[in-house]
Amino acid sequence: MISDEIVVKGAREHNLRNVDVTIPRNKLVVITGVSGSGKSSLAFDTIYAEGQRRYVESLSAYARQFLGRMDKPDVDYIDGLSPAISIDQKWVSHNPRSTVGTVTEIYDYLRLLYARIGRPHCYSCGRLVQRQSVQQIVDSILNLPIDSRIIVMAPKVVHKKGQHKDILEDARKNGYLRVRVDGDVKDLYEEISLDRQKWHTIEIVVDRIVVTGDSEDNRIADSVEQALKLGNGVVQISVLGGDELLFSEKFACVHCGINLGEIEPRTFSFNSPYGACSTCTGLGYRLEVDPDLVIPNTKLSLDEGAIFPWVRSGSYNSYYSSLLNSLSDEHQFPTNIPVEELTTDQIAKILYGDRSTKVRVRHRTRRGRVYSWDTTFEGIIPNLERRYRDTESDYVRNDIERYMASKPCPDCNGQRLKPESLSVLVSGKNIIDFTSMTIGKAMEWVVQLENNVSESAIAESLLTDRERLIADQILKEIKGRLIFLDDVGLDYLTLQRAASTLSGGEAQRIRLATQIGSGLTGVLYVCDEPSVGLHPVDDHRLITTLKRLRDLGNTIIIVEHDEAIMRASDHIIDLGPGAGEHGGNVVAYGCVEEIEKSEQSITGQYLSGNRVIPLPRVRRVGNGTELAIRGARANNLQNVDASIPLGMLVCVTGVSGSGKSSLIYEVLFKKLAQMLYRAKDKPGDCDSIGGIQNIDKVINIDQAPIGRTPRSNPATYTGAFTPIRELFATVPEARARGYAPGRFSFNVKGGRCENCAGGGYIQIEMQFLPDVTVPCEVCNGQRYNREALEITFKDNNISEVLNMTVYQALDFFWNFPKIRSKLETLRDVGLGYIRVGQPATTLSGGEAQRVKLATELSKRATGKTLYILDEPTTGLSFEDCASLLKVLHRLVDMGNTVVVIEHHLDLIKNADWVIDIGPGAGDRGGIIIASTTPEDLVGVTDSSTGSYLSEVLKENVLRTASASASKID
Repeated sequence: MISDEIVVKGAREHNLRNVDVTIPRNKLVVITGVSGSGKSSLAFDTIYAEGQRRYVESLSAYARQFLGRMDKPDVDYIDGLSPAISIDQKWVSHNPRSTVGTVTEIYDYLRLLYARIGRPHCYSCGRLVQRQSVQQIVDSILNLPIDSRIIVMAPKVVHKKGQHKDILEDARKNGYLRVRVDGDVKDLYEEISLDRQKWHTIEIVVDRIVVTGDSEDNRIADSVEQALKLGNGVVQISVLGGDELLFSEKFACVHCGINLGEIEPRTFSFNSPYGACSTCTGLGYRLEVDPDLVIPNTKLSLDEGAIFPWVRSGSYNSYYSSLLNSLSDEHQFPTNIPVEELTTDQIAKILYGDRSTKVRVRHRTRRGRVYSWDTTFEGIIPNLERRYRDTESDYVRNDIERYMASKPCPDCNGQRLKPESLSVLVSGKNIIDFTSMTIGKAMEWVVQLENNVSESAIAESLLTDRERLIADQILKEIKGRLIFLDDVGLDYLTLQRAASTLSGGEAQRIRLATQIGSGLTGVLYVCDEPSVGLHPVDDHRLITTLKRLRDLGNTIIIVEHDEAIMRASDHIIDLGPGAGEHGGNVVAYGCVEEIEKSEQSITGQYLSGNRVIPLPRVRRVGNGTELAIRGARANNLQNVDASIPLGMLVCVTGVSGSGKSSLIYEVLFKKLAQMLYRAKDKPGDCDSIGGIQNIDKVINIDQAPIGRTPRSNPATYTGAFTPIRELFATVPEARARGYAPGRFSFNVKGGRCENCAGGGYIQIEMQFLPDVTVPCEVCNGQRYNREALEITFKDNNISEVLNMTVYQALDFFWNFPKIRSKLETLRDVGLGYIRVGQPATTLSGGEAQRVKLATELSKRATGKTLYILDEPTTGLSFEDCASLLKVLHRLVDMGNTVVVIEHHLDLIKNADWVIDIGPGAGDRGGIIIASTTPEDLVGVTDSSTGSYLSEVLKENVLRTASASASKID
């Protein structure tokens, strides 16, 4: 009998403290708690890891050799487990060929649909192309009126110049008596002379037949077969006194001579040579040198280094300076005025060169020698493109790519497929027309197909009964998957959206929708914050999806902090009470009402209202200046104007896909980075950005990893490791041995273990098996050699210091201000539980973002810095959000401006200013709904954020009053 519970006994993975917990099966279970309390350790590293290990162990030895060995988590036992599937945020495909359509398998069904019922058209003339068998052609002829006189002909020349003597001679030799030349039937035994300079059309007459009531189909069939063979699959029927009929046994346009080939599912695959555009190989774009990246700042003069590819260390090298002066003399343009003041022709001469004019170059070397020579100037852009094509050096290629941008392929216009594939239509749309629609619009189109209703009034757009029968099951599969994507709040995405551009939350919800579509039952799903990036207005859709997955007979375990999901769950497990060594215990469990009653649960206190994130006592009014964005048009932004007041905490809100990141990151940040730091990334389209002179720094604190290798860690990133190494170098024993700070670095020779090169682990190649990572047997994972580890400070060596948590390291280094100040900022952003030397690859996106935030906090503030953060509350509990808000307010109180893209209502209510974008997602968004204070946003009827914010502001006032009253009592 299957158990009704999953029983975990003695879980000790990471910071879990011998945890015993019982989880009901076939329920929606939320595991919550402060950051670092052990949620992921319990959900992923214990329950999921053991479920997956047991499933793999059940496979044959042959199958297991391809999956590798899985270690047993540190737990006494787990009972009642099912096969486990992990749906986390770390999976985001970086393959440029992966799209939303391919990862959800919708595109596979689309390819099948178009291959089975698609109607091919000629991509040149647009005519419908049909393939017919001999019997179908004969039937069409027999349907002509009785006594119709027809000529069966084989087309040999279609509108081509020449005398075509060889074709006429071959027809005579093969026994044919007549041909039709340019519409006139002529006898082949006569001399036929054609003008070689004129266009001619020649058809060989195979037979002349009168269609009677008698069965003439055998003679007609023989003639048609003969004509098809002679005419390369095409037969022409001329009805005397009537129409000309063209038939083809291939998918070919008989008018243009274009052969489409066999139509199969692979015809529509941009990952196959059968369907992919031959120019871009199915990518849809090509890298080309972008003039805006070559000269990104047109306010600079040529003398000031406006040509970026020529600039090294802030100025041109002597050769480029000489070349520029020679060009200036030859073409009469000044080099000391801003580039924007030069004429279009002068800029074109610089960028694209002039091969028709010789330039006299005079060059003085460093040694004072003067050389002069005549040359033609190739142009900056042709020069870069030629070097990019010809070089075999990755360094040169990467350097030139900084000045290149992805441009739509000129042949397929970014549509990835061959013209033959794009000319196959279903209800008037090709396959790329379908994938370019949003999920919502695609669903509407599928419904129209099912009901055989077309947007077009043309009868050709409707499906035949046979086509409807074939398409029925395929459309059901497509529709079902589209509905699941819509249910998880992704209706604004298009199927052709590249998977690499999806956020972690979007990618996770796509996988969630895919799992629902699979229809599996009896499975244990473990999810990591599926609500990330989701606006409160879409919460109910996600909750409905999760419940549907549960109702199929699955157990859903979610690591989550979202209040709406917690209240909708069947069971909550709250871990804590603190982080790191202060966490790892189950402080409360049960339904939401039981959690609210728990005095030990911080989460419960917030859910019950006994503890709240307070409103600010007063909202800042700023410093009177602003950044004014005018005419922003990046992605779905609809030519919007936005003003960001400086000296404030500004929150940019709106539903997922409304255009928040497009406005703040693509337009604002990239433009500021270009102006302030000469950044190479091309900003999104906008008319102008005013007020840039009011800031001197812009810092984007995103959730990208702080390092791609285990060698990066919080200590190295924040700069705390340098004073730590310097401190160890001052220890008397280290000084006696002559050890410098470099001796205590695991990245350079000297103190590191040479067996693992300071990595602590060694990767062993296993041929056809996955590579295995094992601790270094020389240093036992400590990274350092014996001599470096012999140096201790307060009885701890350098490896032991790196293994301390931030809390422990703070106590350890309390009397050393340079180290303490950097560790304090890590603690202040809620990262006191992480280890000082924890590899960057093990940090979540939210943790990496807060490490970056701590690094900025530790720097000397200018008071004119603009900080941009994208969803900093990711992975944060109520208590962690309160700590984060203190840090953000601290930055603003120092005179800086903080712009936050966020959905979390507790953060929005604490903002000084809110910019709400919407009203919907995709093409239904991209408009500034409101730019005002949180209180005034409540009164904006079109704002989804305002309606939810009104409830939070009311609750905050009531809860604060209630808490104050209880204190008085």
